[in-house]
Amino acid sequence: MPELSRFFGILIRMYAELDAPHHTPHFHAYYQESQAVFSIDPVAIIEGVLPERQRRLVIAWAEIHQLELMTDWDLLQDGKAPVKIDPLR
Repeated sequence: MPELSRFFGILIRMYAELDAPHHTPHFHAYYQESQAVFSIDPVAIIEGVLPERQRRLVIAWAEIHQLELMTDWDLLQDGKAPVKIDPLR
């Protein structure tokens, strides 16, 4: 699963869903032993749990990079490589 970004110990990844029913555009966030899935539009947690601080950081990052996330989603679903997204600073 391609890594899109990494910041403050949080890893952001996105899966391609080739030959599978497409779900709502989403990405996965990992922090230590926690993980969660976030929808892209609107940016919201749809599964899993992250500590509160990390959840807020992921949401802020995703809102800033929402267009880039949608572009990467489309690229992956077309079988192409996604583009890295700048981390939250």
